[in-house]
Amino acid sequence: MILYPAIDLLDGKAVRLRQGKRDEVTVYGTPVEMARSLRQRGAAWLHLVDLEAAFDGKTRQLDLLREIVRAFDGPVELGGGLRSLEDIALRMEAGVSRCIIGTAAAEHPEMVAEACDRWPGRIAAGIDAKDGMVATRGWVDVTAIPAIELAERMKQAGVETIIYTDVSRDGMMTGPNVKATAALVKATGLAVTGSGGVSSLDDLRALREAGCAGAILGKALYEGAFTLEDALRQEAAYSVL
Repeated sequence: MILYPAIDLLDGKAVRLRQGKRDEVTVYGTPVEMARSLRQRGAAWLHLVDLEAAFDGKTRQLDLLREIVRAFDGPVELGGGLRSLEDIALRMEAGVSRCIIGTAAAEHPEMVAEACDRWPGRIAAGIDAKDGMVATRGWVDVTAIPAIELAERMKQAGVETIIYTDVSRDGMMTGPNVKATAALVKATGLAVTGSGGVSSLDDLRALREAGCAGAILGKALYEGAFTLEDALRQEAAYSVL
């Protein structure tokens, strides 16, 4: 299971939101230095979210994104505000290895299929859910689409990787929604990355046992619930069993 330490970008800073609420923000530091440190400490991938673009569909972070990619010097995946092929192309040109399509996955699945054709293996779908229903536009709007149904549509479009987040758990450190995540893995057979609420090494074990191909590490790292080194050691121990 790949561990993805996360950096959420807002106003040029690394932040975390509680349940995706823009007015409940904690600032943690400088994203470029954080990216460099995470790589030096053993991170294989970096997970970035452009929160401003997620909320309003406009990116102001391309120059910062290029700096982060250079500082991390490894594969970076990015979500937030990717609602057109041009949006995706801009991030790819900035050095992003994999783009995560969220709102557009629910609203324009045909665009996702075209993106998968244009950038094979480099497009993921971000499925964010409240009570099992897909949430879009920075988690502001909740649709009538069940998360599993959208995941199946994404599979048909050519997506191989899903990042699944239970919005009610995100930033709360109350544990991920393992049951819902496991159901998504079982229903689709896709590579699912679990996200939202990870607060302990036990949570990571639970996601692994649920069949996840990856896990997002956010607030738990920033708040010192465990270290990246601890998480990587645990995963390395699993890999030799």
